[in-house]
Amino acid sequence: MKTIKIKKWLSNIVTTVLFATLLFMGFVVISSKASGGTPNFLGYQLKTVLSGSMEPGIHTGSIIAVKPGGDMTRFKKGDVITFKASEDKLITHRIYKVKGSGANTSYVTKGDNNDAPDLEPVLANNVVAQYKGFTVPYVGYGMEFAQSKKGTTLLMIVPGILLLIYSVLTIWKAIREVEVTKKEDTPPASN
Repeated sequence: MKTIKIKKWLSNIVTTVLFATLLFMGFVVISSKASGGTPNFLGYQLKTVLSGSMEPGIHTGSIIAVKPGGDMTRFKKGDVITFKASEDKLITHRIYKVKGSGANTSYVTKGDNNDAPDLEPVLANNVVAQYKGFTVPYVGYGMEFAQSKKGTTLLMIVPGILLLIYSVLTIWKAIREVEVTKKEDTPPASN
């Protein structure tokens, strides 16, 4: 009797984990596609860190939460910002020095793990967001994969198929148990 309860408990856990994985991957994929490639959660954008320039505080492969919007001339020395280095490349570095003010504000930035500041100052209008201190190490590798075409397909289909297979097996097992119970409850035929 105890093993049946344990099996049922494990069955519920597996079902919950598979369903939660399916929902999470659905959220990541839909959020990524709807926002143009960057998942959003409660007003924060989730970004993947692809280099070690901010280690040890932010590890390569981590995801970080950044807060977009607001006055991009408000930052001061020590703040960590995400900015456009080129049209398709974002960098997250710490402000080393603030130059100018108002519309002429620019920032000299430096990665915590780099020996020298970045060569080019960052114009305030190239700042995309501010890092708010939230990081999840190494999950970014999965997020990058999830945003690729293969990853989107795989991460939407595989959990769904696993959940379907698990459901079919659970139903099949329940039917077998009902059939065994019926056979046990059926009186033997008399001649």
